[in-house]
Amino acid sequence: MADQALYRKWRPAAFDEVVGQEHVVQTIRHALASGRTAHAYLFSGPRGTGKTSTARLVAKALNCTHPDPAQRPDNTCRNCVAVNEGRFLDLIEIDAASNTGVDNIRDLRDKINFSPSEGQYKVYIIDEVHMLSMGAFNALLKTLEEPPPHAVFILATTETHKVPATVLSRCQRHNFRRIPTAEMVARLQSIVSREGLQVEPAVLDVLARQATGSMRDAISLLDQLAASPDEMVTLDATLKVLGTAGGQAAQDLAEALAEQDAARGMDAINALMDDGVDSRQFARQMVDYLRGLMLVRMGNARLVDAGAETMKAMQQQAGRFEVGALLRAIKAFNAAANDSRSGWLAQLPLELAFVDSLRGDPDPASRVETPPIRKAAASPAAPMATASPPGAPPPANRPPGVVQLGQVASNWNDVVAASRRVHPNLPALLAACQPLGVEGDVVTLGFRNEVLRSKADGEQNRQGIEQSLGQVLGAALHVKCVLHSAEAVQLPDVDSDGPVAEAFRLGGRPRK
Repeated sequence: MADQALYRKWRPAAFDEVVGQEHVVQTIRHALASGRTAHAYLFSGPRGTGKTSTARLVAKALNCTHPDPAQRPDNTCRNCVAVNEGRFLDLIEIDAASNTGVDNIRDLRDKINFSPSEGQYKVYIIDEVHMLSMGAFNALLKTLEEPPPHAVFILATTETHKVPATVLSRCQRHNFRRIPTAEMVARLQSIVSREGLQVEPAVLDVLARQATGSMRDAISLLDQLAASPDEMVTLDATLKVLGTAGGQAAQDLAEALAEQDAARGMDAINALMDDGVDSRQFARQMVDYLRGLMLVRMGNARLVDAGAETMKAMQQQAGRFEVGALLRAIKAFNAAANDSRSGWLAQLPLELAFVDSLRGDPDPASRVETPPIRKAAASPAAPMATASPPGAPPPANRPPGVVQLGQVASNWNDVVAASRRVHPNLPALLAACQPLGVEGDVVTLGFRNEVLRSKADGEQNRQGIEQSLGQVLGAALHVKCVLHSAEAVQLPDVDSDGPVAEAFRLGGRPRK
């Protein structure tokens, strides 16, 4: 006979063993002690957070024969032992996913009036109740509202929004939360000690994070790794089995982003793939780490669930990012985490996310002004550019002459995007020209016909173009509009296959 799975073996047998749901447990225990229990409960929350286990504890407590209600369940009386062994006839568990029809609920309704066989209450636990059909919900309503005195309903669901309001209004609701990492690690350590397993301490933290708040998932992963109780479960073996990377990998890739070092980032991603790391799982790790950087950058470091060493590194890195850059990176890696179409080239979603995170801010006017980081360990953040009102001179963040033609060309799409906020007609004008050169603080723009050139050279339009350039490039620039032939334009001395040359070939037009 196969051994019992750890998550079943170590299912909470008493309210004190329920992890991370003190707000629910305390309310229910007080109700049981005072004899003010409800006739119908709704337990909602993510999977693996203790909904069904708590429902069974309620069933045990209601039928426990211990003389002190505050000590129930005591796990020693006949009824408690029967529940623990799965042979208590008055505990009826129904899987709504496989009993969705009206007939199933009508059968329940017909039998509910029979008195309990062993205990004082008949307890009906309906798991995944949102899977019931609307007809089944309607058949349940009257019984749920006025059940016999000996009947108690406990409904459990991961998707409360799918439960009709008429059902919700008839239940006492309790919301289960995702379990914090620290509490999951403590529970895993207790199981490891009681099972006599040999596990490196760092493994438990990895399992807790991998489970994303689900205690059942974390225990199942531990069960998978601890095949032999005599062998040490190491961190390296755990990372290989789970297809994930250590926390240092996410920190290193974030460092490459901070340094704008494309080669380093690409090398790191491909090295992870060579080591067998799952690309989607690592993308989730990046989202989690970048979210932590964003919270630190915004002054909410207390919301980050990380160890002391990791937090120190995040404090140092966060000040080197603008919030807008972190937002773009989080969105890009989140898309990679949900991309299931690139199986033929596993690293591609990660590479695309990394490259997309390197590019300049496409919408300078939307940059978020952020407070300085409160911790002294963080480096001071660079000032962020904000959009100026129409007609205002561009910001002079750099001395004239530091902007090169290649910079103007490679950021031309961003200039076009910024011009839309200055005046709705400017993007069309800028799409019809291309930068030809930069002398000092004067950018020369070439137009293919005189009508467009003269229109752009008007005082209002010229000032709007200068403002857009200033917003993107951070320099006070002036514009000179000239007529030119597209064939006469020569590319600057740049790599013919590089992004600057490509921008010139596209004539500065926005990508479609």
